Amino acid sequence: MITKGQQVIQDWYQKKNWEQFPFQKEMEATYLAGFSGLLNAPTGSGKTFALFLPFLADFINKHPDTYNTKAENGLLMLWITPLRALTNDIRKAMQEVCDELGFPWRIMTRTGDTPAAEKQSLKRKLPEVLLTTPESLHLMLAQKEYPKIFKGLQVVVIDEWHELLGTKRGVQVELGLSKLKALGIVGSGQAAVGSIENSAVDGLQPTKRKSSKIKPPDKDCQLPTVNCQLKIWGISATIGNLEEAAQVLLGNNFPPERIKMVRANLDKKLLIKSIIPENVENYSWSGHIGLKLLPQVMELVAQSKTTLIFTNTRSQSEIWYHAILDNYPEYAGIMAMHHGSLDNELRNWVEQALHAEALKVVVCTSSLDLGVDFRPVDTVVQVGSPKGVARFMQRAGRSGHAPGEVSKAYFVPTHSLELLEGAALKQAIKEGIFESRDPMLLTMDVLIQYMVTLAVSDGFRADELFEEVKGTFAFADITRKEFNQLLDFITTGGKTLAEYDEFLKVEIENGLFKVNSRRVAMRHRLSIGTITSEVSIRVRWLSGGSLGTLEESFISKLKPGDNFWFAGQSLEFVRIKEMSAYVKKSTRKKGLIPSWAGGRMPLSSQLSAMFRVKLDEVAHGIAADEEVLALRPLFDLQAQLSHLPQSHEFLIESFKSREGHHLLFYPFEGRLVHEGMASLFAYRISKIKPASFSIAMNDYGFELLTDEDVPIEEVLEDMSFFSIDNLIDDIQASLNANEMARRRFRDIAHIGGLVFTGYPGQQVKNKHLQASASLLFEVFSEYEPDNLLVRQAYNEALAFQLEEFRMRMALQRIVTQNIILKIISRPTPFAFPIMVDSLGRERLTTETLEERIAKMARQYGADEVWEEAEKSESRKQRKPGITRKKGF
Repeated sequence: MITKGQQVIQDWYQKKNWEQFPFQKEMEATYLAGFSGLLNAPTGSGKTFALFLPFLADFINKHPDTYNTKAENGLLMLWITPLRALTNDIRKAMQEVCDELGFPWRIMTRTGDTPAAEKQSLKRKLPEVLLTTPESLHLMLAQKEYPKIFKGLQVVVIDEWHELLGTKRGVQVELGLSKLKALGIVGSGQAAVGSIENSAVDGLQPTKRKSSKIKPPDKDCQLPTVNCQLKIWGISATIGNLEEAAQVLLGNNFPPERIKMVRANLDKKLLIKSIIPENVENYSWSGHIGLKLLPQVMELVAQSKTTLIFTNTRSQSEIWYHAILDNYPEYAGIMAMHHGSLDNELRNWVEQALHAEALKVVVCTSSLDLGVDFRPVDTVVQVGSPKGVARFMQRAGRSGHAPGEVSKAYFVPTHSLELLEGAALKQAIKEGIFESRDPMLLTMDVLIQYMVTLAVSDGFRADELFEEVKGTFAFADITRKEFNQLLDFITTGGKTLAEYDEFLKVEIENGLFKVNSRRVAMRHRLSIGTITSEVSIRVRWLSGGSLGTLEESFISKLKPGDNFWFAGQSLEFVRIKEMSAYVKKSTRKKGLIPSWAGGRMPLSSQLSAMFRVKLDEVAHGIAADEEVLALRPLFDLQAQLSHLPQSHEFLIESFKSREGHHLLFYPFEGRLVHEGMASLFAYRISKIKPASFSIAMNDYGFELLTDEDVPIEEVLEDMSFFSIDNLIDDIQASLNANEMARRRFRDIAHIGGLVFTGYPGQQVKNKHLQASASLLFEVFSEYEPDNLLVRQAYNEALAFQLEEFRMRMALQRIVTQNIILKIISRPTPFAFPIMVDSLGRERLTTETLEERIAKMARQYGADEVWEEAEKSESRKQRKPGITRKKGF
């Protein structure tokens, strides 16, 4: 028998002439039965309604006669999203449903973009449904008497949980949920799910947990079992570790019998095609941004209703927008740009114009990745490799964003070899291979910030907070000794900072940890969050109005009168005043393109593995993908000059030039792994023969360049060269681990409240922040070597900057492979892009990158090689070399 709530929802579906999907019906029954868990559904499948409508049905069941009358309900549903842009779209959809069903409810948002007056209104009267972000949730926890806000809360929904998982914002969510659960604890006893064993290696604790082995919690810590009256649901796209994602969301103290996974299992129609250059041999070998294929892209735009052109960086989006405007002026007025540095008012206008079908094309970044519903969009273009399968699927889903519609996505390579990534992407999606999002562990900076947040509001008691924190996945392995160190840190400054009043933030009154200083409380509220970036300078018109923000490092290089392009407009820099850069319109066609800090994304482990599979198919001559067929001349040339490695082979190339002795290695594991592996190999070679190396790398391999001959045959005879034995020690010896940790420590110091970035409009300069953080790092390293934040900095450097765990797996794979050493006379198609990459990073030159690439091609006779390859494509001539079998 269906309930009244279910009947009301069914009638609403019929009135809309919509059909309820099986997963939506399952979600409804699961929710009404009182479960919490994870909803796995593709974008555009109706996942928002799948959770919101059962919540309404549940309310109708509890208030069958009064649900449509006005009442002081208080906050009933909290909906947390990773992007502020998502909240407006979801709010409109929810409000429309409530209005049609007769609910006299308010659906409101609270984010960093919410006006101050609206925030004050929220304090006076809470809506029934509030959409917010992780940072705003913690700001709510920093309010006095915050438990009153959540006293009637029935459900918390974490939207796009896969985007938060594996980030410090995800840890923020875990901690926020631990407090919401604790507000309704009904009993105590051993946790339903224990902590997960730490896979520490060589004495260092990893920042990410790599094992899923369950063990009981510490005997001295009896975790309370939380009240399952509060429902917690996450919404996630498909990732490789959905079960773990659910466990991270709900924590170690949620009753397992009240947890469910609901999967949509919808067959989303997806059309993926690569845009292939007419002459691959004349296409860029490396380093470009795909603009040579602009005519083909604009043909797609002309044939589509609305197109999103995704780029991987904000600079790239500015360049593409400028190029389209220059070459296709007819698109002025029906084209826009969208990225995170543009003013919120501009971004909102773009989103509204997309809804209204007023735009033909939008050039964007990840700012439009997530679940915003733009029905008019029927085509997505991805410029350059997205470096991950899940990221590409997310972006592809922006087109055909409705049940039953076809999502059309086109892949634009920025250089030749990226075409093989396109083939790997299609194969991975076909086989359902997606990246896992490994959760972050023991992020002490986030926990310190959370402790002060609670102390700023009503205060906390240490034993109670330790139990709550221990119930999260992120801090399941924290010891009481470590927790006490953090308490000591926020109250006395710890061993090192006790003499400095600035670091004595929290006071203890009868066992209650509390912030009594209004100045400390205000500065902390301004600093809540884990998103760290360079100090931003707001770009304003002289006549009034804002365009967005640029980083201080870019603005500081401008002189009055300089021209630059931003937000799709040509601007003349006038002056900087009070953290604002004032500009006026310019008629000049040329100008600088802003750059933003941040390294290039590496290939994910799943995509790199599929890339190696495709390369193996090429080597065996069985690949039939259109991308591989187009690349056949390039692969034939690689085989002619050197070798095409199969899956059981590891290729090394060696040649001499005027620059010196070149060694090239091809693990195909992504640039971060290659950065660490290059330094590791250079260090191990130098132990046999002292030498200095210059290093270059890309996603496919890396180069070691030295001015002396390297006895590579002798090196390969040493069985420990690829070994993982003493890996951590060798990494630390081969790299400036201290400097890497110092760079990570700046963000940790910011999040942990050790440095203050400034008041609104009075931000501290980036160089001053860096100097302060570096000084603290030096002091801790010298006088407090066991400092938890310093240890975290080293762990993060290994886990994120070098992907140490992935490097370890790659070395273990290489040890089992046949080592193929080829002595070559000139750069191969695999080698040339790596060498070009090194050119792009050198700073002192008067030549453009294109001029230097052309000079290199002439120097190494690349043009002649292409001509020779075209004449004899079928010839499989090999250069003399040596082949060593596994177990060398």
